[in-house]
Amino acid sequence: MSTSLRSLLPISLLLLLSLTILCAAAWGTLALYYQLPLRMPWLAAGLLLWVGLSIYALVRLWQTGPLQGALIYLALHAALLLWWNSLTPTNQHRWEDDVAEMTSGRIEGDHVTLFNVRNFTWRSKTDYTPRWETRQYDLSKLQSVDMLTSYWGMDAIAHVLVSFGFDDGQFVTFSVEIRKKKGQQFSEIAGFFKQYELSILATDERDAIAVRPNVRGEDTFLYRIDMSKQIARQLFLSYVEQANQLIEQPRFYNTVTANCTTLVFGMMQHISGSFPLDSRLLLSGYLPSYVEEQDGLTDGFDLAQLRSAGRITERSKQAQNNDNYSKIIRQGVPGW
Repeated sequence: MSTSLRSLLPISLLLLLSLTILCAAAWGTLALYYQLPLRMPWLAAGLLLWVGLSIYALVRLWQTGPLQGALIYLALHAALLLWWNSLTPTNQHRWEDDVAEMTSGRIEGDHVTLFNVRNFTWRSKTDYTPRWETRQYDLSKLQSVDMLTSYWGMDAIAHVLVSFGFDDGQFVTFSVEIRKKKGQQFSEIAGFFKQYELSILATDERDAIAVRPNVRGEDTFLYRIDMSKQIARQLFLSYVEQANQLIEQPRFYNTVTANCTTLVFGMMQHISGSFPLDSRLLLSGYLPSYVEEQDGLTDGFDLAQLRSAGRITERSKQAQNNDNYSKIIRQGVPGW
């Protein structure tokens, strides 16, 4: 090995270690920012202390060589992780009204009783009539499964809901929701840092679906899912079981690993075990194209046709106070 190559190796190692420490320290700064139970100016003091100690580790890295600086930072980060892992989710907070309750279910053969089915009447984001109801469903009458994607900004990001229809005219929509505490606002970045607990809510379609285009101004699309009744039944039961489990074992929401798409994907993997991983599971706005590739949408139509016919935004607004809301939003949707 040449002398010049030997001299480059320590520099390369120091640069790599420095980059690793900087990334880890940035993660630690955000974790502390979102989770330290301190108010300003004490929170700022805690963050400055963490940043200062991280910089000290970097200085020692370059002054004394990689071993000492790396060991100093490893000790700091180990202490941070001990604290981080001590943070546990809980269902005991003062929650915003729309997530104040948690859906649970009792399964007795074909008959399922759902408790705390949300059925709010929304007039605006802040003006609504809250209702939490107990409803019963007969799985022998399960007839359809629909996927809805609702967009509020970027094409790549959408909220995903799944709605089940029964031949007695009932529909129930399941939505994976963050549980916001009183006064909290949603942030995708905060979703990486144990800021929100997770909830699975069963809702009336005039609640969880209609509120998005009618009140929040979102653009919403409905797709009929080509799914056997046996798989549909298993998926419905999986939602109920997951909802029950979240009551017994609270769980943090995570922007990537535990959200409205990855939870449903996990259920389907458990049921069938045949779905490949794909970036569209994270970029949920593109999920319909993924489902199409898995032969999960209505045959005989391309995705553009399904998207155009399934755009329910205007139909939802027109049907806001109509008892036939579920039928009206499905007018012209292929498969119905």
